[in-house]
Amino acid sequence: MQITDPDGAATVTQPRSRRARRWIWGVVFGIVAVLIAVAVTAVVYLGSLASSYNKAETLPSAEVFPTDVARPTPSNPDALNILLLGSDSREGLGGSVNEIRGQRADTMLLVHIPADRSGVQVISFMRDNWVPIPGYGNGKLNSALAFGGTPLLVQTLEEITDVRIDHVAITDFEGFKGLSEALDGVTVNNSIAFTSGKYSFAQGPIELRGDQALAYVRARYPFTDGDYQRVRNQQAFIKGMLDKLVSRETLTDPGRISASVAALAPFLAVDEGLDAGTVASLGLSLREVDKSEIVFLTSPTLGTGMVGDQSIVQPDWDGLAALSEALRNDSVPQYLAEHPAK
Repeated sequence: MQITDPDGAATVTQPRSRRARRWIWGVVFGIVAVLIAVAVTAVVYLGSLASSYNKAETLPSAEVFPTDVARPTPSNPDALNILLLGSDSREGLGGSVNEIRGQRADTMLLVHIPADRSGVQVISFMRDNWVPIPGYGNGKLNSALAFGGTPLLVQTLEEITDVRIDHVAITDFEGFKGLSEALDGVTVNNSIAFTSGKYSFAQGPIELRGDQALAYVRARYPFTDGDYQRVRNQQAFIKGMLDKLVSRETLTDPGRISASVAALAPFLAVDEGLDAGTVASLGLSLREVDKSEIVFLTSPTLGTGMVGDQSIVQPDWDGLAALSEALRNDSVPQYLAEHPAK
């Protein structure tokens, strides 16, 4: 498959067989780490968890964030925005981050943590949003990664949202099975019955783990609205993961918590500022947050369309402007009340 910018300035070849092999486990790990820090206070045990977390690859800021460009000024320095990115180019994170260039991200989420730590908002950005990509004209949002790596993707998102991204986590899909199995499965409230490969998923509460869970979060083609339902399924899975993580059976089982961190850390890369100390401090600052105050939403769109022979998602620029203002003002709950999901 080729990714070509509308002006013909660049073409990047991507093997079709690798598409959809990676998913955004950064969001799960980030929230896992926060909840672990809140739930566990024994110094020795926190040290053990930090040791596991530090197995994640650390990326220099220059390989993650744009340089020599104007970036949004934080409206409140105490608020945080963390980009969670799933790349289909890394295997066990064994190679250089430069290998991400030429690939695409199937899933992108922005985690917003308000200055007063009153909750957490997780925003999915559809990968096919047709947006301006600096230096390349208009293109699909996830093609920014192919053209300029993580810094260009960060720059693109910052320019369309006018919100500064403080941290980035990139993850490989292969940590998924170990994490889901470390939790002894995850219960998900599945909104639509469907079949993907050899697995069938009934409507209603279902338990997922291992390869079955992989099939659930990757499925796109069984649905008439494609990526829209896949995003909903991914959000439903994360909600199920959170429910399991904050359950008494997990929080009272140090071995299960430790196994969850150890299963994912080798498949995770984070910017150098998102170290174990930062995550632990963030967790402590969120100790009063209830799971009901962790909300999920999708950046506003106007549905699908075509540009040439490409199927795209049309951004709702007015809706995105309202969401951007809410992010800058720490008023996302009010935004959600005024813009209910359709």
